[in-house]
Amino acid sequence: MVMQPADDWYKTFFHGLAVEMWLGATTAAGTADEAEFIRNQLGVAPGAKLLDVPCGGGRHARALAAMGFAVTGVDISSDFLAAARADMGLLPIEFHQRDMTDLPWPNAFDGVYCFGNSFGYLRDADNVRFLQAVANALKPGARFILDYPVTLECLTSHFMTQRAHDFGDMHYERDGRYDPAAGRIIVEHSFTRNGVTEKGVVSQRAYTYREVCGMLSDAGFANVQGYGGMEREPFTLGSKRLIMVGTKQEHVAD
Repeated sequence: MVMQPADDWYKTFFHGLAVEMWLGATTAAGTADEAEFIRNQLGVAPGAKLLDVPCGGGRHARALAAMGFAVTGVDISSDFLAAARADMGLLPIEFHQRDMTDLPWPNAFDGVYCFGNSFGYLRDADNVRFLQAVANALKPGARFILDYPVTLECLTSHFMTQRAHDFGDMHYERDGRYDPAAGRIIVEHSFTRNGVTEKGVVSQRAYTYREVCGMLSDAGFANVQGYGGMEREPFTLGSKRLIMVGTKQEHVAD
């Protein structure tokens, strides 16, 4: 039986082998494609100020900074941030260790993105606070991209209770379940390398497309578009990914 994680599980989960696996699970080509998609969907030109939250190991931040953008990255994990800050060179990036709801830069950014399936970790009220914090950090008329493949419609096609993979010399296993009462997936992750095993349990909220649209609207976003992938294909029941793009309203009614 998968254990029940603490509400603040994300404060301690992202360290050690978990971080090493996530850093090694992506490709340079995949990152380049995602960075180009982010640039296009934000509709920004070099020199624009972008916010990456949470930024993880900084792969998108580095790719976009290399395109000429000034990027600020926020993450709660010191291990991820250590990797993000390594070999930065002269790239125009600032990394900050903060909770993703703590974005103290009002009307500062020309675009914000949350990529890599990092939405829904928090409690419902704090997920709302995150979207409100993003809206506060954006300039009026600027865009926000939310990558959220754990929407309930997506889980119908790709949620597997058990799975195992090998990443180089690391063996990874997961054992998950869906908690319908809480509307969350609960997954126990196990990472083993050289006979050493580290485990952690995560919890992520599975909102519906309609619910996320409502949350974005309440936070002050308009013209929200939802896609089933980076080809901007229509989102539908069984899509493997949801990418939403919204624009901060020029004037938000009191």
